[in-house]
Amino acid sequence: MRTGEPYTIIGAGPAGLACAIVLGRGGRKVVVREWKDRVGHRFHDDFQGLENWTRDLDVLEELAAVGIAADFDHHPFDRGTVFDPSARSYVVKGRRPLFYLLRRGSGKGTLDSALLAQARAAGVEVRFGDRVKTFADAGILAAGPREAGVIAAGHVFETDMPDGAWLALGHEIAPGGYAYLLVRDGRGTVASCMFTGFRDQARHVKAAEDFFRAHAGLEMRNARAFGGYGSYRLPRSATQGGHPVIGEHAGFQDALAGFGIRHAIRSGVLAAECLLTGADYTARWQSELGPSLKAGIVNRWMFGLGGEVGMRIACRKLAKDDAGELLRRAYDLTAFRRLALPLARRRYRTALEDPSCSHVDCDCVWCRHGDHGSAGTNDKMGETV
Repeated sequence: MRTGEPYTIIGAGPAGLACAIVLGRGGRKVVVREWKDRVGHRFHDDFQGLENWTRDLDVLEELAAVGIAADFDHHPFDRGTVFDPSARSYVVKGRRPLFYLLRRGSGKGTLDSALLAQARAAGVEVRFGDRVKTFADAGILAAGPREAGVIAAGHVFETDMPDGAWLALGHEIAPGGYAYLLVRDGRGTVASCMFTGFRDQARHVKAAEDFFRAHAGLEMRNARAFGGYGSYRLPRSATQGGHPVIGEHAGFQDALAGFGIRHAIRSGVLAAECLLTGADYTARWQSELGPSLKAGIVNRWMFGLGGEVGMRIACRKLAKDDAGELLRRAYDLTAFRRLALPLARRRYRTALEDPSCSHVDCDCVWCRHGDHGSAGTNDKMGETV
């Protein structure tokens, strides 16, 4: 039996839907309010990776432990090819999957549509086309990224290429970030993931695709352009007006690589558990998510300091040992990272708005989408890194 007044969740992304699933299965009335007309509206059936290295527990086991089924299309990748800025290739692999390949968007088999179905099966009411102007009900904010701190732009396509995962480093193809090529069962996604230089996104995308044509045999048919953006920060409390804030709305995303799905789902689960039990949400996320988020901030700072020489060193290290274990250790909040954190936080204290773009007559990914992940509440969290 459903008990009490309904909880309202603003946003139907992975964080919001995961939260709704746990609350619904906990016997609570839940209404999810999404201002777009469908789930996964920011995505384009593109491949993404559900990372499997920030915790010892396999991410699919983590989902199963909280009652979320992996009934979306997914495929484990325990190896891939990484190119350093000199185009030298390295095969990296792990003893367990480094990530699970999945698709995002509203189509059948995507992560988003699967979570929506699970939420509805748990008795959750999901309202689309419902833009929230004010929010005073009991509930959770999960409205997605608030500004563009990182963007990904490229193409989804059909191909005869074999399955594989390729990643390339270098400032020309992906300033501050990396380019990636993911192929599975005749479908592919290629993109430049940029942390700066947004104004020149078209040039970087072309450079990335030319690179993969030359070094990975990229072949595309029926290519469709796509783009998306994300943000990260280290909030003080991840609450706003007394409401828990989860997922990218709170800035819960890896600052180094931009992986955020696992953090989003976990934050949604934590918020739901705290509402069900009366526990302190801020204390829970700071304990369970905080260390890896802080390590990610330091890792991004070190990545910037190391430049292309550091990229080459990192590629060699990843290729020598279990890449998954090396990546896991990179997210341990060691004594060194604790000492470096204040310096890293100072670098990212303000919102990461790229100064390279004037937003006048531009084709920036975030300008083209225009919603900035806003719930329409006009509230400010006042929480920056």
